[in-house]
Amino acid sequence: MNITKEQIDNLNAVVRIKLSPEDYASKVEKTLRDHSKKVSMPGFRPGKVPFGMVKKMYGKTVMAEEINKILSESLYSYLQENKIEILGNPLPRTDEHIDWDNQKEFEFSYDLGLLPEFSVNLDKMKKFDFQTVKVDEDLINKQIEDIRKRYGKMGSPEISNQNDVLFAELVELDENGNVKENGIAKSSTIVLDRMKDEQTKTKLTGLKLEDTISVDPKKLSENSTDLAAMLGVDKTIAEQLNTNFQLTVKNISRIEPSEINQEMFDKVYGQGTVTTEEEFRTKVAQDISAMFQGDVDNKLFNEISSALIDNTAISLPDEFLKRWMQTVSEKPVTIEQIEAEYDKYAKGLKWQLIENKLIKEYKIEVSHEEVLAFTKEIIKDQFARYGRMNMSDEELSETAKRIMENKEEIKRIYERIYDKKMLDLFKETIPLNEKPVSIDEFYESANKA
Repeated sequence: MNITKEQIDNLNAVVRIKLSPEDYASKVEKTLRDHSKKVSMPGFRPGKVPFGMVKKMYGKTVMAEEINKILSESLYSYLQENKIEILGNPLPRTDEHIDWDNQKEFEFSYDLGLLPEFSVNLDKMKKFDFQTVKVDEDLINKQIEDIRKRYGKMGSPEISNQNDVLFAELVELDENGNVKENGIAKSSTIVLDRMKDEQTKTKLTGLKLEDTISVDPKKLSENSTDLAAMLGVDKTIAEQLNTNFQLTVKNISRIEPSEINQEMFDKVYGQGTVTTEEEFRTKVAQDISAMFQGDVDNKLFNEISSALIDNTAISLPDEFLKRWMQTVSEKPVTIEQIEAEYDKYAKGLKWQLIENKLIKEYKIEVSHEEVLAFTKEIIKDQFARYGRMNMSDEELSETAKRIMENKEEIKRIYERIYDKKMLDLFKETIPLNEKPVSIDEFYESANKA
């Protein structure tokens, strides 16, 4: 066997592999003899078919398979031993004719897309605005009101107001305002504080049980999908409705907000964790900051990663990558389709290369213990949302281990931890201008990005 590499340019190369009979003949012979022990043919007992007949029937197929195995193993061993870093996978040249009947010596060529050389200088990056959301009294008060409702008690008032939930019977009317024969009739739930149409919301306040009013059903929901679910009909039917419905109130439900007291503190944060209203407000403010921290960090991460992609000089073997994308696509795609998607793909690839270089240069690692701890925190947060604050460490560990058995889930967790460590690296090495802003200013800025 002889393997050589021809350097086309800094980003492209060709590897050629020459095979002689001594490289593959013994393996082909062994595979055929193993196969002959299992072959069944009319007139012969299983495993007793003459070897010559087996070779005539399966020889070419087995030779092609064994040569392909040798090529694959040899090529990747050559790349590894010579420390040749590539993008994608080697692409075999398809213009080489092979005569499997008569040819003994073979030469196969593979195109390579080479990993580009580049440098990343975080210490030379410009200063970035690091926006943080100001947690003011209005935000804290609004969050406390939400908490009070969440831990409040359900009551049944006699008269509805704009924060109630109505259980109502909806019956389709005809153009004259009479109940439509064989029309739509459905009992449904209407949440008034989610209703966008203020005029309809006002119309539904001040009602008592068995009160009946006429309403436009499209004003009761945000879109035709929600309306279809409310009325129990197909979305197409909901979109075509042009008559009013009779709404009869069957029940009124209202959440009576919880008192701000020790009982509520314990339900929200666990027994004895918070003992005064001042401590409670402080904890709520911390929770609000943590709630926005993910969005704040994501915005900074996206801004810095985009700047690195734009300002880092990275050349790619574009033509090779386009061919490779077309080859590995699960569905047949044209080169025109590849061209249309290539810029987006190239941008993602450049970030992947930058990230890998930074991980290597700054020796960023993620241990199994870190993954387990991170997974337990995710579980703890999820259960806390449903009011379960004090899971035992044993229960957390068992749940985390079950999640970590899912390969896709564990991959996402590793990526999240690497992203977090990358963001920590950015914060440590890139100059930041911390800029407190209101929540509205933050999301307005984020939407423009």
